[in-house]
Amino acid sequence: MRNITTLFLIILFSFSMFADVSHTEKDALLKLYHFTNGNQWKVKWDLTAPVSSWHGVKLQDDKVIAINLENNNLVGEIPEEILNLVSLQELDLHKNQLTGSIPSSIGKLKEMKVLNLSFNRLSGIIPSSVCEMTNLKNLELYMNAISGELPMQIGALNQLEILSLFNNEIVGQIPTSLYDMKTLKTLLLNSNKLSGTLSNEVVNMTSLENLSLFDNKMNGQVPLELEKLDKLKEMNISYNMFNGLISKNLAVLDTLNMTMINDKGVAVLLEVNNVKNTAIASED
Repeated sequence: MRNITTLFLIILFSFSMFADVSHTEKDALLKLYHFTNGNQWKVKWDLTAPVSSWHGVKLQDDKVIAINLENNNLVGEIPEEILNLVSLQELDLHKNQLTGSIPSSIGKLKEMKVLNLSFNRLSGIIPSSVCEMTNLKNLELYMNAISGELPMQIGALNQLEILSLFNNEIVGQIPTSLYDMKTLKTLLLNSNKLSGTLSNEVVNMTSLENLSLFDNKMNGQVPLELEKLDKLKEMNISYNMFNGLISKNLAVLDTLNMTMINDKGVAVLLEVNNVKNTAIASED
Protein backbone atom coordinates (compact mmCIF):
# COMPACT_ATOMS: atom_id res chain seq x y z
CA MET A 1 0.00 0.00 0.00
CA ARG A 2 2.86 2.36 0.87
CA ASN A 3 4.44 1.76 -2.55
CA ILE A 4 1.16 2.49 -4.30
CA THR A 5 0.73 5.72 -2.34
CA THR A 6 4.29 6.77 -3.12
CA LEU A 7 3.79 6.01 -6.81
CA PHE A 8 0.56 8.04 -6.83
CA LEU A 9 2.28 11.03 -5.24
CA ILE A 10 5.14 10.84 -7.75
CA ILE A 11 2.68 10.81 -10.65
CA LEU A 12 0.70 13.68 -9.14
CA PHE A 13 3.86 15.71 -8.58
CA SER A 14 5.06 15.03 -12.09
CA PHE A 15 1.72 16.11 -13.51
CA SER A 16 1.80 19.38 -11.58
CA MET A 17 5.33 20.04 -12.80
CA PHE A 18 4.31 19.68 -16.43
CA ALA A 19 0.87 21.26 -16.13
CA ASP A 20 0.66 24.28 -18.38
CA VAL A 21 -1.77 26.81 -19.78
CA SER A 22 -4.23 25.95 -22.53
CA HIS A 23 -3.22 26.03 -26.16
CA THR A 24 -5.34 29.16 -26.66
CA GLU A 25 -3.62 31.08 -23.86
CA LYS A 26 -0.16 29.94 -24.89
CA ASP A 27 -0.88 31.03 -28.46
CA ALA A 28 -1.93 34.47 -27.16
CA LEU A 29 1.38 34.81 -25.31
CA LEU A 30 3.34 33.70 -28.38
CA LYS A 31 1.50 36.28 -30.48
CA LEU A 32 2.49 38.96 -27.96
CA TYR A 33 6.09 37.76 -28.13
CA HIS A 34 6.28 37.77 -31.92
CA PHE A 35 4.23 40.96 -32.46
CA THR A 36 6.56 42.91 -30.14
CA ASN A 37 9.90 41.62 -31.45
CA GLY A 38 10.48 39.18 -28.59
CA ASN A 39 13.92 38.15 -29.76
CA GLN A 40 15.05 41.71 -28.99
CA TRP A 41 13.51 41.95 -25.51
CA LYS A 42 15.82 42.76 -22.63
CA VAL A 43 14.64 39.61 -20.87
CA LYS A 44 13.49 37.05 -23.42
CA TRP A 45 11.20 34.05 -23.05
CA ASP A 46 12.57 30.55 -23.52
CA LEU A 47 9.78 29.28 -25.74
CA THR A 48 10.86 25.67 -25.14
CA ALA A 49 10.37 26.00 -21.38
CA PRO A 50 7.05 25.85 -19.50
CA VAL A 51 5.03 29.07 -19.58
CA SER A 52 5.24 29.20 -15.80
CA SER A 53 8.97 30.02 -16.16
CA TRP A 54 8.50 32.88 -18.63
CA HIS A 55 9.61 36.29 -17.37
CA GLY A 56 6.74 38.47 -16.15
CA VAL A 57 4.03 35.84 -16.56
CA LYS A 58 2.07 34.79 -13.50
CA LEU A 59 -0.21 31.76 -13.47
CA GLN A 60 -2.94 30.60 -11.16
CA ASP A 61 -4.74 27.29 -11.70
CA ASP A 62 -3.05 27.06 -15.11
CA LYS A 63 -4.52 30.40 -16.16
CA VAL A 64 -2.52 33.51 -17.02
CA ILE A 65 -3.53 36.13 -14.45
CA ALA A 66 -0.72 38.67 -14.85
CA ILE A 67 1.80 39.90 -17.42
CA ASN A 68 4.43 42.40 -16.31
CA LEU A 69 6.87 43.33 -19.05
CA GLU A 70 7.57 46.95 -18.17
CA ASN A 71 10.73 48.51 -19.60
CA ASN A 72 11.57 45.35 -21.56
CA ASN A 73 12.06 46.79 -25.07
CA LEU A 74 8.76 45.63 -26.55
CA VAL A 75 8.58 47.08 -30.07
CA GLY A 76 5.43 46.63 -32.13
CA GLU A 77 1.69 46.35 -31.59
CA ILE A 78 -0.52 44.65 -29.03
CA PRO A 79 -2.10 41.64 -30.78
CA GLU A 80 -5.86 41.05 -30.66
CA GLU A 81 -5.17 37.56 -29.33
CA ILE A 82 -4.33 39.12 -25.95
CA LEU A 83 -8.10 39.19 -25.46
CA ASN A 84 -8.07 35.38 -25.19
CA LEU A 85 -6.39 35.67 -21.79
CA VAL A 86 -9.80 35.91 -20.15
CA SER A 87 -8.45 35.43 -16.60
CA LEU A 88 -5.97 38.28 -16.90
CA GLN A 89 -6.03 40.58 -13.88
CA GLU A 90 -2.94 42.67 -14.58
CA LEU A 91 -1.31 43.82 -17.81
CA ASP A 92 1.70 46.07 -17.29
CA LEU A 93 3.57 47.06 -20.45
CA HIS A 94 4.79 50.42 -19.12
CA LYS A 95 7.78 52.11 -20.75
CA ASN A 96 8.24 50.21 -23.98
CA GLN A 97 7.92 51.19 -27.65
CA LEU A 98 4.45 49.93 -28.42
CA THR A 99 2.65 51.48 -31.38
CA GLY A 100 -0.77 51.08 -32.93
CA SER A 101 -3.96 51.30 -30.91
CA ILE A 102 -5.48 49.67 -27.85
CA PRO A 103 -7.53 46.63 -28.97
CA SER A 104 -11.10 47.84 -29.47
CA SER A 105 -12.62 44.89 -27.61
CA ILE A 106 -10.31 45.05 -24.60
CA GLY A 107 -13.43 45.16 -22.42
CA LYS A 108 -13.64 41.38 -22.85
CA LEU A 109 -10.99 41.12 -20.14
CA LYS A 110 -13.55 41.32 -17.36
CA GLU A 111 -11.18 40.26 -14.57
CA MET A 112 -8.67 43.04 -15.24
CA LYS A 113 -7.70 45.09 -12.19
CA VAL A 114 -4.55 46.85 -13.43
CA LEU A 115 -4.06 48.06 -17.00
CA ASN A 116 -0.84 50.01 -17.50
CA LEU A 117 0.15 50.85 -21.07
CA SER A 118 1.81 54.14 -20.19
CA PHE A 119 4.98 55.62 -21.66
CA ASN A 120 4.64 54.05 -25.10
CA ARG A 121 3.73 55.36 -28.56
CA LEU A 122 0.12 54.22 -28.69
CA SER A 123 -2.35 56.20 -30.79
CA GLY A 124 -6.04 56.05 -31.57
CA ILE A 125 -8.84 56.40 -29.03
CA ILE A 126 -9.57 54.89 -25.65
CA PRO A 127 -12.03 52.14 -26.64
CA SER A 128 -15.49 52.50 -25.12
CA SER A 129 -15.29 48.82 -24.15
CA VAL A 130 -12.85 49.85 -21.41
CA CYS A 131 -15.96 50.88 -19.48
CA GLU A 132 -16.97 47.20 -19.30
CA MET A 133 -13.89 46.33 -17.22
CA THR A 134 -15.72 46.95 -13.96
CA ASN A 135 -13.05 45.32 -11.79
CA LEU A 136 -10.43 47.89 -12.85
CA LYS A 137 -8.68 49.67 -10.00
CA ASN A 138 -5.81 51.18 -11.95
CA LEU A 139 -5.93 52.55 -15.51
CA GLU A 140 -2.69 54.20 -16.68
CA LEU A 141 -2.31 55.27 -20.30
CA TYR A 142 -0.20 58.39 -19.81
CA MET A 143 2.56 59.58 -22.16
CA ASN A 144 1.25 58.18 -25.41
CA ALA A 145 -0.39 59.81 -28.44
CA ILE A 146 -3.95 58.79 -27.59
CA SER A 147 -6.60 61.05 -29.12
CA GLY A 148 -10.37 61.34 -29.26
CA GLU A 149 -12.69 61.91 -26.33
CA LEU A 150 -12.96 60.15 -22.99
CA PRO A 151 -15.53 57.33 -23.10
CA MET A 152 -18.92 58.66 -22.03
CA GLN A 153 -19.60 55.75 -19.65
CA ILE A 154 -16.25 55.86 -17.89
CA GLY A 155 -18.11 56.31 -14.61
CA ALA A 156 -19.13 52.65 -14.87
CA LEU A 157 -15.65 51.83 -13.53
CA ASN A 158 -16.98 52.00 -10.00
CA GLN A 159 -13.92 50.42 -8.38
CA LEU A 160 -11.32 52.60 -10.10
CA GLU A 161 -8.80 54.29 -7.81
CA ILE A 162 -6.22 55.62 -10.30
CA LEU A 163 -6.98 57.20 -13.68
CA SER A 164 -3.78 58.54 -15.22
CA LEU A 165 -4.06 59.81 -18.80
CA PHE A 166 -1.73 62.80 -18.86
CA ASN A 167 0.42 63.82 -21.84
CA ASN A 168 -1.84 62.63 -24.62
CA GLU A 169 -4.01 64.33 -27.26
CA ILE A 170 -7.41 63.78 -25.60
CA VAL A 171 -10.08 66.32 -26.56
CA GLY A 172 -13.63 67.18 -25.59
CA GLN A 173 -15.27 67.62 -22.22
CA ILE A 174 -15.03 65.56 -19.05
CA PRO A 175 -17.97 63.11 -19.21
CA THR A 176 -20.57 63.70 -16.52
CA SER A 177 -20.34 60.04 -15.50
CA LEU A 178 -16.76 60.59 -14.31
CA TYR A 179 -18.04 62.66 -11.40
CA ASP A 180 -19.82 59.56 -10.06
CA MET A 181 -16.51 57.79 -9.39
CA LYS A 182 -16.56 57.80 -5.60
CA THR A 183 -13.59 55.41 -5.30
CA LEU A 184 -11.22 57.50 -7.44
CA LYS A 185 -8.17 58.72 -5.52
CA THR A 186 -5.92 59.97 -8.33
CA LEU A 187 -7.15 61.77 -11.46
CA LEU A 188 -4.39 62.96 -13.78
CA LEU A 189 -5.66 64.48 -17.04
CA ASN A 190 -3.04 67.19 -17.44
CA SER A 191 -1.36 68.12 -20.73
CA ASN A 192 -4.19 67.14 -23.05
CA LYS A 193 -6.64 69.23 -25.07
CA LEU A 194 -9.68 69.01 -22.82
CA SER A 195 -12.27 71.79 -23.03
CA GLY A 196 -15.50 72.73 -21.29
CA THR A 197 -16.09 73.30 -17.60
CA LEU A 198 -15.25 71.48 -14.40
CA SER A 199 -18.66 70.60 -12.97
CA ASN A 200 -19.55 71.39 -9.38
CA GLU A 201 -20.49 67.70 -9.23
CA VAL A 202 -16.80 67.14 -8.58
CA VAL A 203 -17.92 67.32 -4.95
CA ASN A 204 -19.22 63.74 -5.37
CA MET A 205 -15.68 62.43 -5.80
CA THR A 206 -15.22 62.05 -2.08
CA SER A 207 -12.10 59.84 -2.22
CA LEU A 208 -10.11 62.19 -4.45
CA GLU A 209 -6.59 62.90 -3.18
CA ASN A 210 -4.79 64.14 -6.28
CA LEU A 211 -6.37 66.17 -9.11
CA SER A 212 -4.40 67.47 -12.09
CA LEU A 213 -6.00 69.24 -15.04
CA PHE A 214 -2.95 71.40 -15.74
CA ASP A 215 -2.33 72.57 -19.31
CA ASN A 216 -5.68 72.02 -21.00
CA LYS A 217 -8.29 74.34 -22.53
CA MET A 218 -10.94 74.16 -19.83
CA ASN A 219 -12.92 77.25 -18.89
CA GLY A 220 -15.70 78.62 -16.72
CA GLN A 221 -16.04 79.05 -12.99
CA VAL A 222 -13.61 77.30 -10.66
CA PRO A 223 -15.98 75.17 -8.54
CA LEU A 224 -15.79 76.24 -4.90
CA GLU A 225 -17.04 72.71 -4.17
CA LEU A 226 -13.43 71.60 -4.52
CA GLU A 227 -12.97 72.86 -0.98
CA LYS A 228 -15.39 70.23 0.28
CA LEU A 229 -13.15 67.39 -0.85
CA ASP A 230 -11.60 66.67 2.54
CA LYS A 231 -9.06 64.14 1.22
CA LEU A 232 -7.72 66.35 -1.57
CA LYS A 233 -4.01 66.89 -0.89
CA GLU A 234 -2.59 67.77 -4.32
CA MET A 235 -4.19 69.84 -7.07
CA ASN A 236 -3.04 71.60 -10.22
CA ILE A 237 -5.70 73.09 -12.47
CA SER A 238 -3.57 76.01 -13.69
CA TYR A 239 -2.85 76.91 -17.31
CA ASN A 240 -6.46 76.55 -18.35
CA MET A 241 -8.96 79.34 -18.95
CA PHE A 242 -10.80 79.04 -15.66
CA ASN A 243 -12.11 82.22 -14.07
CA GLY A 244 -14.36 83.44 -11.30
CA LEU A 245 -14.21 83.49 -7.53
CA ILE A 246 -11.72 81.40 -5.61
CA SER A 247 -10.92 81.09 -1.94
CA LYS A 248 -7.55 81.34 -0.27
CA ASN A 249 -7.72 77.63 0.49
CA LEU A 250 -8.08 76.73 -3.18
CA ALA A 251 -5.35 79.12 -4.26
CA VAL A 252 -2.92 77.61 -1.78
CA LEU A 253 -3.90 74.06 -2.73
CA ASP A 254 -3.15 74.65 -6.41
CA THR A 255 0.53 74.11 -7.26
CA LEU A 256 0.75 77.28 -9.37
CA ASN A 257 -1.74 79.34 -7.34
CA MET A 258 -4.37 79.35 -10.08
CA THR A 259 -2.32 80.79 -12.93
CA MET A 260 -4.62 80.84 -15.95
CA ILE A 261 -4.47 81.81 -19.63
CA ASN A 262 -6.92 84.51 -20.70
CA ASP A 263 -8.59 84.89 -24.10
CA LYS A 264 -5.60 86.92 -25.31
CA GLY A 265 -3.18 84.15 -24.48
CA VAL A 266 -1.74 86.03 -21.52
CA ALA A 267 -1.00 84.37 -18.18
CA VAL A 268 -3.19 85.79 -15.42
CA LEU A 269 -3.29 85.10 -11.73
CA LEU A 270 -6.52 84.77 -9.80
CA GLU A 271 -5.83 86.90 -6.77
CA VAL A 272 -7.65 86.19 -3.55
CA ASN A 273 -9.43 88.86 -1.57
CA ASN A 274 -8.67 87.71 1.96
CA VAL A 275 -11.34 89.92 3.46
CA LYS A 276 -14.35 89.07 1.32
CA ASN A 277 -13.04 85.75 0.04
CA THR A 278 -13.53 86.83 -3.55
CA ALA A 279 -11.10 86.92 -6.44
CA ILE A 280 -10.15 89.10 -9.34
CA ALA A 281 -7.94 88.30 -12.29
CA SER A 282 -4.89 90.45 -12.81
CA GLU A 283 -2.23 90.22 -15.46
CA ASP A 284 1.26 89.34 -14.22
